[in-house]
Parts: sequence; structure tokens; C-alpha cells
Amino acid sequence: MDLVDADQSTRRRRGLLIVLSSPSGAGKTTISRMLLESDPEISMSVSATTRPMRPGEVDGVDYHFVDDAQFDQMIAAGEFVEWAPVFGYRYGTPKNPVKASLKKGRDILFDIDWQGARQLEPDFGEHLVTIFLLPPSLTELERRLRARSTDSEQVIADRMRRAADEISHWAEYEYVLVNDDMDACLRKVRAIVTAERSKRTSQIELNAFVRDLIGPQH
Repeated sequence: MDLVDADQSTRRRRGLLIVLSSPSGAGKTTISRMLLESDPEISMSVSATTRPMRPGEVDGVDYHFVDDAQFDQMIAAGEFVEWAPVFGYRYGTPKNPVKASLKKGRDILFDIDWQGARQLEPDFGEHLVTIFLLPPSLTELERRLRARSTDSEQVIADRMRRAADEISHWAEYEYVLVNDDMDACLRKVRAIVTAERSKRTSQIELNAFVRDLIGPQH
């Protein structure tokens, strides 16, 4: 059964599930924030996670912070549309908010990796838009990670090792951008979203509009 409610006839267009993936340090978080600030039709998916809350984060806004037992219960109850282990913790996307947003024709932005994107495909393929951001070089990627001044040498080394694995999945994405300029990259991401919204298959009411436009004789 389709996870999205079948009655979409009153909607102007289908909602999109916009997956934005990249290795840590390639600009995904910054691009996501800029995209959300510039487009009120997009909301951020709030994942559940077993990792500890960081200073400044708010439960229910940045993440739904749960322990391992709660996460296991959510998996068993089928409450996730996708989930994956990342750096020793688990992250998952709750199903009900996704269904509610798509029913309203709203777009949802996902900050997930290739594992999560792959899990969304079976049930939400017609709504899915996948974008992968590449760094201009691994040297620049490491420089950006060090510029944060928040991670230990061990964490940076772990992130660099993981980066190679994540980049190896680039061909599984519909769109691939090299993020060598943040503003230029944002413009490209926005252009992708605009094009996806304009697709014939995204415009729910287009058939009826065209019928009215040209008349029943056609």
C-alpha cells in the first residue's frame, strides 16, 4: 500500500523528498540552512538519533534524541521510513511527519547519506530528488574539517576515511554538484528544486487544467 494518501486531487503539485548528501565538511549543512531560509515551501526532516545532544541543540527541533532501547522499539513498530548507523550512533526518519507533509504538497529536506536515500526509494520513488555534493578536493575537505576546530584528530581521521566510502556512492544520485563555491552551489540546488517542481509528473492538477484549456474535442 502506498504510504502517501491516495487522494491528491486537491493539491497543486506533489511534495518532494529532497535528499542532500555529502561527506562531512563538504557543505551539506550550510547549503541546507541556506535553502531552508530562501524557500518557505521546504521544511527540514527531523530525525531521531541515539547520539548525545550537543550544546545549543534542542530536542524535537534539531533531532529527536532517544536512547538505544527507544530506537529499537521504533524500528520494531515500523515507525521509520529509513534508518542507518553513522559514526557509532543510529539515525532514523519518522514516517508520520513525512506522510503528513506529502499529503499537503510540501517539500521535505533530508540530511541523510546514501543508505537512507536507498531506503526511501521503494515507497517514495515518485517524490524523491537526490543530490550529492562533492568537495573540490580531499585536501580542501580536510582543511574545512580542521577549520571547524570542534573535532579531535581521531574524529577528523575517521571522517576522512568515511568520506572516501561516501563519495564512492556518488553515481547512485540523480544530481551531483561540486561545491567549490557556496553561493553558486546553492543556486544550482535551487534550480534543481524548481525544475523538479515543474515536471509534468509533479503537477497533480495539470491534466484537468489542460482538458479545460483545449476543450473536450481534443
